[in-house]
Amino acid sequence: MRFSAYLGRLAALGAERARRILQPLRLGVRGLVIDQAGRVLLVRHTYISGWYLPGGGVEPGESAKAALARELREEAGVEVGGPCLLHGIFFNPRASRRDHVACYIVRDFQIVPREPDLEIAEARFFPAGALPADTSPATRARLEEALKGVPLSDTW
Repeated sequence: MRFSAYLGRLAALGAERARRILQPLRLGVRGLVIDQAGRVLLVRHTYISGWYLPGGGVEPGESAKAALARELREEAGVEVGGPCLLHGIFFNPRASRRDHVACYIVRDFQIVPREPDLEIAEARFFPAGALPADTSPATRARLEEALKGVPLSDTW
């Protein structure tokens, strides 16, 4: 019995290692882009309902800030002009047990022409107090933290 218990524990450790290899730590970035009028930029995707902060995944070999700049340019035609302030890093358990999101505040930017694509249906600025009804809960939470001083959550 002791040997079979040892084999069971060894198999469990092997399974955990396999999960870590097959499902490595994932990092995403989101931009809380705020214009001079205090409006916030949101995007609506073609494949899911609701409005979200623009962003996406960090690619291998890419820094979080480089990923943020790339995603903002691709999704909303936002060209980052200056430093971005890290708002927080959040655990995203709805995506996986190993998913985290770095959220940055972006105030120095320009809007540049963007080619339409199959991912983003629309990108628009909204007054912070007049967001669309179907704005995601995580987006609303980040705005409350950044603009109203609500304490930061640990989770996305």
